[in-house]
Order: sequence, then structure tokens, then C-alpha cells
Amino acid sequence: MSTPTGPASGLPVRMPRPRQPGRHRRPEPLVAPEGAPALVLAVPGTPSSATRSLADEVVSIARSELPGLDARIGYLDGDDEEFPTLQAVLAHAAEERTAGFEQARAAGLDVKEPDGPVAVVVPLLAGPDSALLRQVRQAVMDSRVAAELTDVLGPHPLLAEALHVRLSEAGLARADRARLFTVATAADGIILASVGGDEAVQAAGITGMLLAARLAVPVMAAALDEEGSIASVAEQLRDSGSQQLALAPYLIGPEIDASLVEEAAKEVGCSAAEALGPYPAIGKLALAKYTSALGITPQQAQSTPAH
Repeated sequence: MSTPTGPASGLPVRMPRPRQPGRHRRPEPLVAPEGAPALVLAVPGTPSSATRSLADEVVSIARSELPGLDARIGYLDGDDEEFPTLQAVLAHAAEERTAGFEQARAAGLDVKEPDGPVAVVVPLLAGPDSALLRQVRQAVMDSRVAAELTDVLGPHPLLAEALHVRLSEAGLARADRARLFTVATAADGIILASVGGDEAVQAAGITGMLLAARLAVPVMAAALDEEGSIASVAEQLRDSGSQQLALAPYLIGPEIDASLVEEAAKEVGCSAAEALGPYPAIGKLALAKYTSALGITPQQAQSTPAH
């Protein structure tokens, strides 16, 4: 029986474990540097409630990886009402930073005038799309805000993982090569569908090699936005011996009308997986682009000031 001061006499007293010194010590929780620029996710395509839900989930993943992160969403084709445009989001971030500085000065605090970028803009694109990236750059210029624009999210091994998961969810690939079971509908050839022309196909091909290594089946990239590209690749795969093809969209989702994926799959007579969507890797890659642009790593994020 316990007493107000602790366990009754004779019972063992549980003492807290001492904090481990040196490199084995558990790291402190990471937080965003104070005064760091906002991460602004640039979302392409026609905005919709589904697009907003996807973007919200991506920034939520980024925030969970780096608490304290100021993450916002700007739509390339927004309406500044339900879906704020990228220009408006950047302008608002700049106004908030200036207002915060002026309030701190008015309160008598000795604060330095903010400098460096107001925001780091991360395009929500798996691969390069010159037309969409021009639109992002133009929006940043029109905002007249000091902002850094990062590269697209891929190619990256995490995107190969995401593609594998989407294919397995559709019953088109085994979830794990090590498991001793087969999927009756598993594909023996994958068409990796990208948008953005030849440059996008080449970039998708790099992730495709990583996916091929995971699945142990041939993977070839093709362009959804180039007539005949999907059919040509399907023919090459069948000529090389693949009988059961699958279409894997190398897309996050908002950048293209989903019906184009369905039509392409129907054209070549194969099944299609879902787009990458808000797979956790997307949020992690967006954050990685942000921290790389600032010259920090997640390990440094707690103590390194923003540039």
C-alpha cells in the first residue's frame, strides 16, 4: 500500500532511468527553425474538393515530419475564394512576416528585420512538366515576393516504392517479393505513364528502373500527353514477351484529368493502378525539397537558423 510520499516500506522504488550520454542518447524532437520561410505547395490542375483533400494530407505529412513548419497551399488555377492562388498565398505570407516584425518592434523587442526568402515553393509534381513549371515561375514572379522555387519531387526511390504500393493495391503486383504467394492478376510488364513530354519520360524512366528492380518485371515509361506513346510502349513490351500489362500513373493526381489514364489503359487493353496521391512519401519528399533549399537537414532543423 502506498503512502502520500511514495510506496509503502519494503516495496521497490522505481527510479527514472538516467539520460544516456553521447551518441546513444535519444534525439530531441525536431522542430522548424524560428523565422523559417513558409513551405508553399504549388498545386497544378483544376482545383476541386478532392484536390484540396490530397494537398491537405501532403502538407499534414510534412508538418508531422517537422513540427512548427509553416506549410501552405497555393493553386495554380485557383480562384482566390475557395482555392487561393499561388500568387495570393505568397503575398499573404510576405504581409504576415512584415506585420510580425512591426508588432515585435512596437512591443519594444530587439528583433532583426527579416531577410531571405519569404517562402520556398515546392511544385506538387512527380516529374518535370515544362508548361506547368513555367506557370509556377510566372506566379512567383507576379507575386513580387522573394521566394525560392524547388525542383519537382522525382525521380526518387520513394516514388518507386509508392508506385509498387499502388500496383499491389490494384492487384497488379505482389505486395512483397519475399512472400511465397502469387497474385493471379499480377502484371508481367508495366507502362509508367507520365506527362510533360520527352523530358518527363526520361525522368520517369529512372524511377522505372528502380520499380523494375522491385518487381522483377520490365518497366517502360511513356507519355500520356503524346499521341501514340502509350500504345508504342505497350507494343514493345508485348514484343519482348510480356502478356499481361499494367498502367502505373507516374502522377500525383491533380496535374491531369483522371479520365486520360482510363482511356489510355482501355486503348492498350490493360488495367491501371491509381495515381500516387497523398502517399506518405509525397509529403516527405516535399519537405526534403524545402530543407534542401534552405541548406538544412532534418537533423539540423532544430538549431539552424533560416538563411
